[in-house]
Amino acid sequence: MKPSSPRKHTVLAIYRDLDETDPYRQAILAAGLEPVLVPAGTVDIPPHEGLMLLGGSDVDPALYGERPHPETEPPDPELDAIETRVLKDAVARNLPVLAICRGVQLMNVVFGGTLNQHVEHVARHRVNTADRGLPVHRVIIEPGTLLASIAGKSTWAVNSRHHQAVASVGEGLRVSAVNMADGIIEALERPANRFVLGVQWHPENQVRDPGQIGIFQSFANAIKS
Repeated sequence: MKPSSPRKHTVLAIYRDLDETDPYRQAILAAGLEPVLVPAGTVDIPPHEGLMLLGGSDVDPALYGERPHPETEPPDPELDAIETRVLKDAVARNLPVLAICRGVQLMNVVFGGTLNQHVEHVARHRVNTADRGLPVHRVIIEPGTLLASIAGKSTWAVNSRHHQAVASVGEGLRVSAVNMADGIIEALERPANRFVLGVQWHPENQVRDPGQIGIFQSFANAIKS
């Protein structure tokens, strides 16, 4: 009798552009998890044990009571709606959540926060390089946070390609990292849940860094626990 294969723990990720999902999929697999990739128009969400919110287009400013800035991208109501729904469900069920770039912005808005629609020093934050994992600035990590327990240090060198950022922080969320140069919020977490972490950079492009892959490993450990 053949030994049974280890059970795969599943992570849901909603996407708009399938071609952009590969780095996220590879990071999920590297952490020993099974990605469940679902297009934004899906009605019935498959079973899953964790949620990853991916990078992508700007969150609709109408969701936090603002008119669009001239630099804000056209809204994607379908994507905003489905990600809001699965995030609320995951938080209510205490499923682990990892939110990346757009993901942390949506997370903040869902909890009642607002966004800076176009940061002042945008060249510092929207840096496109041939190697998407190339660090371009440092963040200061707040002691005593989930992120600090993952990083094991007080600062981190991260990549960056965003023009929007968290402004006022949503209810129940805690700032866990800020940009060293200008204080822009770079990470949020929700202490009331076992694992809800959002980062403004793109650790899926930095999995060769033993620190950054630790984000995905900690996410996986929370799912498996």
